[in-house]
This record gives sequence, structure tokens and C-alpha cells, in this order.
Amino acid sequence: MSSGSASSSSASSFGVYLHVPFCTRRCDYCAFATWDDRGHLLDEYVAGLVADLRRSDAPAATSVFLGGGTPSLLSPDQLAAVLSQVAIVPGAEVTIECNPDTLDEAKLAGYRAAGVNRVSLGVQSMVPHVLATLGRTHDPENVRRSAAAIEAVGFDSWNMDLIYGSVGESVDDWRTTLEGALALGPPHVSAYGLTVEAGTPLANDPARFPDDDDQADKYELAEALLTGAGLANYEVSNWARPGHECRHNRLYWSQGEYLGVGCAAHSHRAGRRFWNVRTPERWLSLVAAGESVEAAGEELDAEERVLEGLQLALRMREGVPADALDADELQGLVERRGDRLVLTLRGRLLANEVALRLRPPQPTVVD
Repeated sequence: MSSGSASSSSASSFGVYLHVPFCTRRCDYCAFATWDDRGHLLDEYVAGLVADLRRSDAPAATSVFLGGGTPSLLSPDQLAAVLSQVAIVPGAEVTIECNPDTLDEAKLAGYRAAGVNRVSLGVQSMVPHVLATLGRTHDPENVRRSAAAIEAVGFDSWNMDLIYGSVGESVDDWRTTLEGALALGPPHVSAYGLTVEAGTPLANDPARFPDDDDQADKYELAEALLTGAGLANYEVSNWARPGHECRHNRLYWSQGEYLGVGCAAHSHRAGRRFWNVRTPERWLSLVAAGESVEAAGEELDAEERVLEGLQLALRMREGVPADALDADELQGLVERRGDRLVLTLRGRLLANEVALRLRPPQPTVVD
């Protein structure tokens, strides 16, 4: 792993996202660009990531995130080969998403030696019948083994991803998941309401659609248990102990710049968003030919960018400038903190509806 000369505290933030599109089994709710029948391409894909990174002109990264898919299908040597091509500032956050079924202490030690300093563990539930409903293959014991391995290897910062709201999951089941997760001591927890994405097995089965009221009850329980355990909510779906907020995700939420590498990966540079071709085969063929892997892009105008910035900021603990919303109209949904408005707990449940009321500042008219 190469290092830039600037420190992470003084360098301008820049992220690198590395997409690994392979899974052993695709979850029923997943709409990401992932495949469970193309593992034979893994070695070629790793070589493609290395080649594409070598020709990139990205500045040194303050955060790197390996997502998917199941990045933990990579061996430590494969991961090291990829990360060796990323310029990374000292102290940068380097995260890899991991499936509990694919982890052991030796692999995690190899990842740490390669430069990873943060693990995001895809747990979703600690209740077997809920995992089965979601189409997950691991069991809670694998989660406990993985958490013990993460601690044994010495990762100071790590996350557990949880999902609530599947059909057949009672509030007590969700409590079991939260309490089981907290017992393992993660300094960061992401808890997402199950969403129905077009083209997924879940979308084709209306009987399995989540219930809004049920999800609201479970969100309130998550807030109570997670904050009670010392994890503060800093974005609608994310809680962390002080100093353990995900820097890479904060970069996204603050409209920072980042480079996405791999099939279907998205980038944001110089005010322009662009994304790569979706399938691994097409992406590999373009990399091999030395051609651009970009599929399409867009550039927001100044007003659109300001509005998007407010929409993202609204979801964060810091909130939005007080003049961006009518607080009187939104009583009980927002509260004033200094010169800003932040969502209340009830407001977080209705964040999308509140966002529709945002008022971007009007340009000053000079006579």
C-alpha cells in the first residue's frame, strides 16, 4: 500500500470505492450489481482492478471502502495486490465488508497486514428464522465467531450491519438481534429498514413486503437500545461510539469526491458523477482493451447541488441551516440546535417527507 505525503487530518478528503461483485448466494432483497454464478472470474477481476487502478489519476485517499457483493471472498494476497495500487494517506480509514461465513482469524490477520483497519460485518439478524426469510446463509454462531476473530486480530473499529422489518420478524426477534449484536461490543452499528427493490425475489412476493408501522416500532427500539449502550445516532441509520463514525460514508453524505473502481462502481469528481458499465465481463473487456469503463454520467447545476447537499445534511446529526426549513410547520419533526435544525426521533422516521419541505437559499439580487 503506497502512502501520500499529507496527513489524514490536513489532506483534502478523497475516497476510493472498490466494488467486488461476487457472492456465494444472492440475498432475496439485494438489488446491487452482484452475481453468485461468476466466481470463476475472481482472479481475472482482481487483475482488472489492479490494471484499472494503475491507470487512474486519483489523489491519495483518506478513506477506502471495499464493498459488494462479498469482498471477503478475496484472499489476503488478492486484497494486498489491489490495495498496493491505491495511494493512501497515513491514518486513512480502510474498510472491507465481510460475510460471517467467509471469515476466520487467519484471513482477518492477512487483511490487517494488507492495510485494512476497519471491518463491516454483514449480520442482518441474530435470529435463524429471520435470516432464512432474508435469504441469508450464515447462522448467529458464525457471527459470534467472526466478532471474536475481529477482536483477537486487533481491529479497533468495526461495524455490524443489521436489517429489520422482514415478514415473520417479531419485535422480540428484533430485540434479540439488537441485544445479541451489542453483546459482541461493536463500536458502530448500521440498522436499515428492509426495502423492496425492483427485480429482486422480494419484489416478486408482495406477501413478504415490510410494514411501515412495524418498521417504525423497530427503529424506535433500535434507537433506545443502541443509544443506551453508548452508540450515538449520527445519521438516520447509523450509530457509533465517539470516534468510530464511518469516515467514508461521511464523505458521501457531505458530497465529497471519490473514485469508484470495478463494474457498476460510481464516482464523483469535479462536480460530475459517473458510473461504470454494470457487468463484470463487459468491464473486464474494456479494461483489457485499455478503454474507458464509464457507462454514463451527469452534472448537477448549482441549485440542484445545493438542494442535494441539504437533503444529505438533513439525515445527519448536524442537521441543516435553520432557514432551510419552516420549523413551525414541522413541529415535533425538527428541533433547533443553535443556528441549525435537526431531525427529532419522529422526524427521522419521516425524513423523506421532511426533505420535501427543504428550501434552498435564494440567490441575492443586486440592484
